Amino acid sequence: MVSTPAPAPTQRNAGIDLVRVLMTMLVILHHSAIVYGGSGGWFWREEPNASNPLLVMFNAVNQSYFMGLFFLLAGYYTPASFDRKGAGRYLADRWIRLGLPLLAFFFILFPLTVALADATGGADLLRRWGQGIVGGTHGPGPLWFAIALLIFAHVYALLRRAGAFPADGRTAVALPRASIFLLAMVGIGLMAFAVRLVIPVGHEVLWLQLGYFPGYILLFLAGIAAAPHRLLERIAMRAALPWLAVAVLAIATLPVVLLLHGAAGGFEGGWNWNALYYALWEPFVATGVILTLFAWATKPGRQSGAVGQWFAANAFGAFIVHPPVVVALGRWAATMPYAPLVKFVGVSAAACLGAFAVAAALRAIPGVRRVL
Repeated sequence: MVSTPAPAPTQRNAGIDLVRVLMTMLVILHHSAIVYGGSGGWFWREEPNASNPLLVMFNAVNQSYFMGLFFLLAGYYTPASFDRKGAGRYLADRWIRLGLPLLAFFFILFPLTVALADATGGADLLRRWGQGIVGGTHGPGPLWFAIALLIFAHVYALLRRAGAFPADGRTAVALPRASIFLLAMVGIGLMAFAVRLVIPVGHEVLWLQLGYFPGYILLFLAGIAAAPHRLLERIAMRAALPWLAVAVLAIATLPVVLLLHGAAGGFEGGWNWNALYYALWEPFVATGVILTLFAWATKPGRQSGAVGQWFAANAFGAFIVHPPVVVALGRWAATMPYAPLVKFVGVSAAACLGAFAVAAALRAIPGVRRVL
């Protein structure tokens, strides 16, 4: 499943940057879809939760792979960063790059987003925001991802010190065989099903939905294993396409199951067929989409121009600031007499551009670029 020689260790891959940008935009679209009838939790919505079947399907497919892909990339860059900096500097850098944005969102952007969802005007917005900062409800929002990565970073550093991860490159030079992929998908699905018997999807422990974490942990570890020989940048499209076909078939089964077995138990978790189906469905979709995405994005010769580089540089910042942008645009569009799907298209597109623009403006402030 490997098609090209490994790039040089310091060579930046434009395809990886493209994946990061696309996944950041998909996160923004995902949360915009919740506003207009998709499924999931969000700060403000115009339409009832899970009221639009198309957006529910859109959110379900996204959820199967997009955050897992972020964990895969995080693991992919972890060994080189650790080797270059050592344990102390590596963890200090993680706290700067992840901890500071987490604190900023927790105490500033979360109250702002709540205020935008509830305020009736400019003066009311400032009043509610100030009250929220001082004594309101706080939370990490999408920066739960930073909490998880900080935990993963510390565990990695401890295990690396204990010799659990090889530091000399003695790792696989090719992706696993199909049988290994199948075993991994079934195993992760069964582990997710087991976890969701205790902690169903939608329930949080320290702001983390642990029902999704079996897959996140495996993908983070897969990224670490793939890093020494840059395997994510060498996936052959001819090898990825069969897995994409599996993913498409799996996606096609979801509306059928919803129609025929919608009352057979909750998909979120429990001893029922729907929960088992959903837990197994996710890794089968994720595997095909992720492999195909990397095979397409990292094909040899792909380069990034000035526009692509601008989007890549501001992707992490856009991920952080997008909640208030999405809520503000959604509230503004609420008075417009358009169908929910039309609003979704317009608001999500504007939110993508707006979030990247806000991130670029913040990165122009001295010192912020060190974090974002």
